[in-house]
Amino acid sequence: MSKITTESLPQVSLAEIDLSSPEFWLKDRLFREGAFKTLRDESPFAFFKELVIEDSPFPTGPGYRAITRHDDIWHISRNPQLFCSGKGSNIGDLPMEMNEFVGSMINMDDPKHFRLRSIVSRGFAPKEVARIEDQVRSRAERLVTELIERFPNSECDFVEEVAAALPLGIICDMMGIPEEDHKQIFHWTNVILGVGDPEFGSSLEDLMKVAIEMFTYAQALGESRIAHPQDDVTSAMMNAIVDGERLSAQEFGSFFILLVVAGNETTRNAISHGMKLLTDHPAQKDLWFNDFDANTKTAVEEIVRYATPVIHFRRTVTEDTELSGQKLLAGEKVVMWYCSGNRDERSFADPFAFDITRSSSTAQVGFGAGGPHFCLGANLARREISVMFDEIRRRLPKMRITGEPALLQSSFINGIKRMPCAWH
Repeated sequence: MSKITTESLPQVSLAEIDLSSPEFWLKDRLFREGAFKTLRDESPFAFFKELVIEDSPFPTGPGYRAITRHDDIWHISRNPQLFCSGKGSNIGDLPMEMNEFVGSMINMDDPKHFRLRSIVSRGFAPKEVARIEDQVRSRAERLVTELIERFPNSECDFVEEVAAALPLGIICDMMGIPEEDHKQIFHWTNVILGVGDPEFGSSLEDLMKVAIEMFTYAQALGESRIAHPQDDVTSAMMNAIVDGERLSAQEFGSFFILLVVAGNETTRNAISHGMKLLTDHPAQKDLWFNDFDANTKTAVEEIVRYATPVIHFRRTVTEDTELSGQKLLAGEKVVMWYCSGNRDERSFADPFAFDITRSSSTAQVGFGAGGPHFCLGANLARREISVMFDEIRRRLPKMRITGEPALLQSSFINGIKRMPCAWH
């Protein structure tokens, strides 16, 4: 494939850019990259009207400013007192109760956010993560063994059989979800993140139906662990006491939706994009696989930077302020476009080059950009990515992607639905 550089991007005028339009997200990837470069260079706080959704029970919002530069995204993330999450982290407005129901703590501010994160973080304490790391290795080993046995022709869909299978299994192991329920969990996450993609045909009603089903399942799981604790993260969270308070079954239900969806989908897409990148850049694959331990830390960060599985999140300005010379008014929505921040030429040299040795002195924003909402499972995700590629390196070193990926139509998740691979 021809090398993409900043100079080779198409020239896109501001008049051609509408980040709220579904048609924009159907355009060629190079066009979109060119559009974000134009925004970074010419209008890093551009205002966009919100998409009008017919028959929606919620009114169309007032619009938002698109934040497209790396350092501005970082500043917003690190200053929650000026840029809050409690009014919603998605572009459209929902009632506060619904925000918290479907988004849990990513749609909360302190002190509520701090209390909830303090409790659920017990499930990600060093002891828990160390135990989970052993599960990651055994899951990956089992996955590759079954892959070899089930596909004697050495071909399969990489997304379903490899990239999705590992994080789904790990999240379910963590939470103590029985193996027979894994397919149901996978279906639920696809429905929630498939909203907007014609293939999935998920509507807002489908999303809420599935969210309620997940919530009900989680409540029952959480209540069972209070009565009968087991050696899993659900038990650790449900029985943790912080400042005299436990996690309620209702709070656990909402957090369960967040954890299962975010923990499964983001890592799944990072691994999928990573395999495609290593196929397209065989010299980088050889560089990593020939000295795996030395290059793993930077390779994983580069995969997440390049893939940027979560495309954007929103904040709301709490008081009049100024950022990089731009006045922002209280009540304005600001949407951090992580996909653009991770391609910002001001922060990354040759940002369109895939370089597994890239210095991490400038942090990529694929896990968020610091602050209280930095991804709670970032270290687990890093571990899953590194272990999965280590297993491929050791046992299926000739694995490669053999066809173009079927991309999810979404302005929120940089997803890959299907992608053929072979290891002849």
